[in-house]
Formats: sequence, structure tokens, C-alpha cells
Amino acid sequence: MKTRILGDSGLEVSALGLGCMGLSFGYGPATEKQEAIKLIRTAFDSGVTFFDTAECYGPFTNEELLGEALARIREKVVIATKFGFEDGDSKKGLDSSPARIRSVADASLKRLKTDYIDLFYQHRVDPNIPIEDVAGTIQDLITEGKIRHWGLSEAGVETIRRAHAVQPLAALQSEYSLFFRETEKEIIPLLEELGIGFVPFSPLGKGFLTGAMDETTKFDSTDFRNIVPRFSEENRKANQVLVDLLKGIATQKEASPAQIALAWLLAQKPWIVPIPGTTKLHRLQENVEAAAISLSAEDVAQINDAASKISIRGARYPEALQNRVGK
Repeated sequence: MKTRILGDSGLEVSALGLGCMGLSFGYGPATEKQEAIKLIRTAFDSGVTFFDTAECYGPFTNEELLGEALARIREKVVIATKFGFEDGDSKKGLDSSPARIRSVADASLKRLKTDYIDLFYQHRVDPNIPIEDVAGTIQDLITEGKIRHWGLSEAGVETIRRAHAVQPLAALQSEYSLFFRETEKEIIPLLEELGIGFVPFSPLGKGFLTGAMDETTKFDSTDFRNIVPRFSEENRKANQVLVDLLKGIATQKEASPAQIALAWLLAQKPWIVPIPGTTKLHRLQENVEAAAISLSAEDVAQINDAASKISIRGARYPEALQNRVGK
């Protein structure tokens, strides 16, 4: 697989990463441990060198899983993890106090079986802690060799500017796909201006853009999508028109809808690195093959023109979670 550099940081990663959250958390029961390890190692064998986790995925079990799966190839991969929630629990409040950041870094290093973290994100902006204090703590951790680069997730323009002024950011991780394009208005131009890489999560619209679900699909009781307005039966039915668009283009390109959705993202900017997640080996292979699909400027314009006529129904988060983003 080809590689990309995240902004001006010099951090080189595979053009597609692997979002590992769903192996342990968020989308139903955790994948059996040995199956999950096999999937992670198969991703590496397929050219993926960029793996994304967080202390709150589990909590903690996802980092432990990655630590075990990647231990023997640690020097050949880039591992991203995150801090920012009280006690590492995303259901609790935010906590990016300097002491908490330090304790998370030390605990994550142990769980990941490593002596450095390649990319350490603030998972959500903590309104109670000045971002300058967060950046200063990160700067100290970089000096100490515990982390090499840092980033923000779901942050707003002002926070990105202020953080970057203290300690340059390697990446912003936020949602971006044909299913959610809000970041195109202000965030992507800012990242380009400052030389910050962009790591879109949910690049397949939390699975919707694969074409594998419709309004009749039933989610596991523990699946996060049950509380997402965009995934109500009514909205899934209304939003199917976007999947139909992707299916039509995929047929022309002899590809799958998911592959076209990922290729479209890769065509936006050379410093964009999507991190699709999956629990299935065949979906992993499908995603990996998307990195080899090249869309022309004409192809991208055709997709953009068709997509611009489609109005997506439903909010991407319930209100309580939406209040945590864009700060």
C-alpha cells in the first residue's frame, strides 16, 4: 500500500489505517480475542501500518488487544491512542487535566506494550482546561520521549489554532465522509493552512455507505447506532439514495460502494488518511483494495455534483454527544 505524510509532521503512515474501536466497543459484542488479533495482523500483512485505539474503547481492552497483536512488529507500525475522559470512561465527564494526561500516557504505554506512543490525541476538548495547558503537558511528554506526535479529535477552529501555536499538531481526527461533510467548510481549509494532517473516522458512515444495511436492519442492543438519529429506520430509508449513487458509480468502476467512498476521501487531499474499522476479514480486504482505486478529477466532480443534490436526513449524534464536538 502507498504511504502518506500527515501534514508537515513528517509522520508517515499507510494511506488507509485501521480503526480498532469496533473490535472491542461501540458496535455490539466484542470480537473474540484471537479473531481480533488475526484481523489486526492481517491488516499489517496487507500493508496497513497505522492503527487507531483509545483508552476508553472497552474501556482499556482495545489498547491491550493492540499491544498484544502488534508487539512483534512494533517498530514497523504507527499506533495512535487517546486521552480525555474521566477514568477512561466515555460515559463520564471530560478530564484533560495535566495530571490525568500523564497518568493516561503511562497506563497506555503499559497496555500497548511499548515505550512510546506515535500519536496521542485529545479525544474531546475539555472546556474546563485551557488548551494551552494541554499542549504544554504534551510538549513535556514529547521531551521525555513518551510520545512522538499529538493531535486533537472533533475540535473546532479556535482550539486547533491555539493548540498548534503551543505545540504543532500532527493530525486532527474527526468524522468525514460522503455521509458527513461539515468539515469541508472551515476545518479542512484550516488544516491545509497550518500543515496538519486529517484522519477521518467513520469514513464509511458507520457502515451505512457499504450498502450492507437498509431500514430493516436490526442492530445489537449494545450498538451505538441505536441512539444515533441518522440511523433511525425512517432516516435510513430516506438516506438510501446516497448509497444508490455509490452503487451506480461502483458498477462503472467494477468496485464496491465502500471502495468508492474511501477512494473519494483519498482523492480529496494527499494528507488525508481514513481509518475504516471492521470486524470481518473480507471487509478488511475490500477496504485495503480501495487504496489502489484512483478517481480522476472528473470522477470526483461527478460524485460531488450528484451528492450535492442529496439532502442527508438526521443528526449524526444525539444532542448530549453533539455538545462535546466542535469546541
